[in-house]
Amino acid sequence: MFKQGSVRAVQLTLVLLGLCTMLSRAGAVSQEKKSESLYKRLGGYDAIAAVVDDFVPRLVNDPQLGKFFAGHGVDSKKRIRQLVVEQLCEACGGPCFYIGRSMKAAHGGLGITESDWQAAVNHLVAVLTKFSIPQKDELLAIATSLKPDIVSPPAVPAVNK
Repeated sequence: MFKQGSVRAVQLTLVLLGLCTMLSRAGAVSQEKKSESLYKRLGGYDAIAAVVDDFVPRLVNDPQLGKFFAGHGVDSKKRIRQLVVEQLCEACGGPCFYIGRSMKAAHGGLGITESDWQAAVNHLVAVLTKFSIPQKDELLAIATSLKPDIVSPPAVPAVNK
């Protein structure tokens, strides 16, 4: 059974990766490649799985973000990894089917801060750079557009009357 906080952390990962859906609308892709799905352009399932296999452990082992994965065993973390792969595969036009929650539902109440967001983005940049993903800047721009569904608004201090 998943703890709500870790599933939400996975959803953070999924949002950052799942943004592939909109890449086909972004510019800077040659005309002949536009007819190919992003899934194919990225290299298919094995390439997506390799990226996720590098990205998720970075989040789990990050001192700041690891709290979202605390208390989960090896099996639970494997399931989280698989959900990330499936969402990314589906979002990029591949044959997978993601059955997880929406990003807003998954992150609501988790208290993800601007600092948490930036830490995750830094890991994403590192992984995309490591794998020489040419759509890196497009993915980051799309991730930023979904940020309101992930990052909690800062608390407003109560005003004494």
